[in-house]
Amino acid sequence: MIDGTVTADISEAEEFAAATLAAGHEGVMVKALDSIYAAGRRGKTWRKVKPVHTYDLVVLGAEWGHGRRTGWLSNLHLGARNGDDFVMVGKTFKGLTDELLGWQTEAILERESGREGITVFARPELVVEIAIDGVQRSTTYRGGLALRFARVKRYRSDKLAAEANTLDDLRALIR
Repeated sequence: MIDGTVTADISEAEEFAAATLAAGHEGVMVKALDSIYAAGRRGKTWRKVKPVHTYDLVVLGAEWGHGRRTGWLSNLHLGARNGDDFVMVGKTFKGLTDELLGWQTEAILERESGREGITVFARPELVVEIAIDGVQRSTTYRGGLALRFARVKRYRSDKLAAEANTLDDLRALIR
């Protein structure tokens, strides 16, 4: 049996969610009382609620978009500080408006340090606030971590790359 609670009290729901997270779960399911469980299908009556974490990471490069994003640098390569270096921990193209794609393309091209295939690499100068649901261990990225469900919140013109979050900051999310 999985623990649950039925409540309309926000404080009680928050306490239940906090206890669930403390027990090592990634979040809670919130559902309509009259909804029916169907394996693999939550529909509109079930919602997964997980904490969102934000980190300031550095843009290491981006990939040229395709389809509607043709002509723009879209899929960002994201890095965390590791000493005096930056290591890649993930990619994202989520959360980017057309306006931001245009600005981002110009900003990355101004900082271009090389190209490989569809990727334009950039000097690590642009800091971007990224929302994530968590991290997981990964052999794909040099940092040994991969971001889960990363999305762009905003660029941080008020921060230098030296102020970006570290690999250890992200590692702290692994239980």
